[in-house]
Amino acid sequence: MLTMERKRAGMSEDIADYAKDGRLTEPSDGRRYEWRKMIDTVKTLGRPLTDEETEQYRVK
Repeated sequence: MLTMERKRAGMSEDIADYAKDGRLTEPSDGRRYEWRKMIDTVKTLGRPLTDEETEQYRVK
């Protein structure tokens, strides 16, 4: 979609021009979290979690 929008604007750039490899995210650091519980908490608080709050949801 980004490519199409740029073509309409007279630009023909693509994310592939800048990507070094096929990954769209950083490699995993091996940590696991209880994502559903974290998301519920963020919705309740209305703000992102701090690092300390995030550690409470880490799977050990």
